[in-house]
Amino acid sequence: MEDVRDVANAIIKEVGRFIVGKEEVIKMVLSAILSGGHILFEDNPGLGKTMLARTIAQTMGCDFKRVQFTPDLLPADITGTYIFDRKTGDFKLYRGPIFTNILLADEINRAPPKTQSALLEAMQELQVTLEGETYRLDDPFVVIATQNPIEYEGTYPLPEAQLDRFLIRLRMGYPTISEEIEILRRREDRKSDMFFANKIIEKRELLNIREKIENVTVEDSVKEYIVKIVHSTRNNRQVEVGASPRGSLAIFKMARAYAAINGRDFVLPDDVKKVTLPCLSHRIILKPEPWIRGVRPEDVIQDILREVPVPKVR
Repeated sequence: MEDVRDVANAIIKEVGRFIVGKEEVIKMVLSAILSGGHILFEDNPGLGKTMLARTIAQTMGCDFKRVQFTPDLLPADITGTYIFDRKTGDFKLYRGPIFTNILLADEINRAPPKTQSALLEAMQELQVTLEGETYRLDDPFVVIATQNPIEYEGTYPLPEAQLDRFLIRLRMGYPTISEEIEILRRREDRKSDMFFANKIIEKRELLNIREKIENVTVEDSVKEYIVKIVHSTRNNRQVEVGASPRGSLAIFKMARAYAAINGRDFVLPDDVKKVTLPCLSHRIILKPEPWIRGVRPEDVIQDILREVPVPKVR
């Protein structure tokens, strides 16, 4: 997996030219894309989520489109629709922004549920159905969605079923003082708000890397470790609804990709620990009492990781 590691390091380095101090976040996004999963960012505005999505698409040679979700956005604004062409006398298909490789769904919780659900078929089946006709989406197809954790008035929270479609949930977090100074320096050097990342790989190379990741080995003891972690979310006294088997699959896929970009063809328990938090934090629902006390899903998952015995890998 040395070639996968070299490509991953080159992408991380190139994206790091624009995204300062967020190497671990970049690794998680890259692992999710290599796993064929979708990403949800839940964080405050202005922290570089759009820049990250755009630059990582540029490094992979992928088409990129962005949709600003608003309360008046319609499903057809995302999927496209048929429009009557007077010249030909036929209805012509105008493809929406969903026909791309990486789609940034910005502030997804500002659109009504009917519009949000327009993404569901595409995210799960890699296809769009319009007027009874089914159209396959290009591979790779990844949705990177954002939602603002403040200003909840007038928003439509994502239902649990749709949250579960996202492989991981991430937060960018504020930069440190030194990192923010470096952001200003780099903007000064660019002399423009525009930014263009260099292409590191082509789309076909990305698909080849995905095939290689399918050969990463996960020992039975590590599989059992993953399942025990997820099972513990269902028995935790602070949790109302625990993670489904889709949570186990998310950890399994992310751990393999994370191992590959670190140059290994086998998964360590440490890989599982690294990816568990972003894989499960949006898949559990806390009971009212701990939620009122300020307990977060992340806190519960961290407790579970400390409690579940770590297997020894040969």
